Amino acid sequence: MIMERSVDKLARYTMYAVAAAVVCALCWYFRSTLVYLIAAVIVSLLGIPLKKQLARIKIGGKSAPDAVLAIIALMLVIVIFIGIVVYIVPVIYGIVQNIYANLQAASLTNGDFSHNMDKVNAWLVSTFPSLEPDFKLQDAAADFISEQLNLSSISSVVGSFASILGDIVIGLFSIFFISFFFIKDDALFRKIIGAIVPDRIEEKSKETIGKIENLLSRYFTGLVIEVAGVVLLNFLGMWIIAGLDFSTSLAIASITGILNIIPYVGPWIGAGVGTVLGMVMKYSTAALTGASLAFTPLLLTFLGIFLFTQLVDNFLFQPLIYSKSIKSSPLEIFIVMLLAGHMGGILGMVVAIPAYTVLRAIAATFFGDCKAIRRLIHES
Repeated sequence: MIMERSVDKLARYTMYAVAAAVVCALCWYFRSTLVYLIAAVIVSLLGIPLKKQLARIKIGGKSAPDAVLAIIALMLVIVIFIGIVVYIVPVIYGIVQNIYANLQAASLTNGDFSHNMDKVNAWLVSTFPSLEPDFKLQDAAADFISEQLNLSSISSVVGSFASILGDIVIGLFSIFFISFFFIKDDALFRKIIGAIVPDRIEEKSKETIGKIENLLSRYFTGLVIEVAGVVLLNFLGMWIIAGLDFSTSLAIASITGILNIIPYVGPWIGAGVGTVLGMVMKYSTAALTGASLAFTPLLLTFLGIFLFTQLVDNFLFQPLIYSKSIKSSPLEIFIVMLLAGHMGGILGMVVAIPAYTVLRAIAATFFGDCKAIRRLIHES
């Protein structure tokens, strides 16, 4: 009997392993559809809170039908997304063109900028012996931008542009179409999971999905608020304090806000990129943006702006989002980030918190009797 039970266990575990392998193979084969589904879930997690707020608006004591509310909520998400892309991309492209034009112009070779660039170039040559003695960072930057804007390289991808555009249109349509149904019926995903899993764990599975949806909805909503807060602080600092023009300040602030999505390292990357862009734009367009500070005070001004924003983000935004929205301690999040960064780099760090939230909720429901998990997962 003991041998039979062991054989039965082995057979059962083998079937589980085969089933898991088949599921993984199917996910890989239909990975594009799976990506659309995941993106639709994320969009719906942003749209569901909007739908709930819209449902509070009543006319004659009645709110609009769920389908109408879902369409309005989805349109708001789309309008915000399109508004960001339509405004920010041309401004960023204009910044690149401006930098390239001014790096090529003779006016950039005078004053503090030229003097400090000579110092930077001398330091680079002495630090990196592989560089030529006449190496100039501004010339290298101009050559790089020129290569990226080279018409011959652009013409080489024109042939595939229609195909790429078609894939993008199909992908966006699929995402928004699926999102509509998820927003319209916020229990739809739970119903789908409930129909897939065995009957004995159906209720637990639905309960777990409900917890995950709630936590991730709060997380993504908070993340949008965090990005908006970082963009606003950096924009006001560069516009009012550093004296950059409105469009340039908003574009650079938007870049830093998007990079801020990358936990821990993103804000520092954003600060570095923002400082470099801000310095170049300030010197190259000083006539348009007011009086120019000396090199060192201007550098310290930009660094101070980004440092202040980082402090506000660390002590106000992130504790509110990471600790309260997903109910995890900062130490948990930090360890998860280290592990995710080691395994998947920057992309791993971006998806680490949502993935950990999902795994944490599943472990709390199905493995709550395990002592280690019970100690790790504390209910707030």
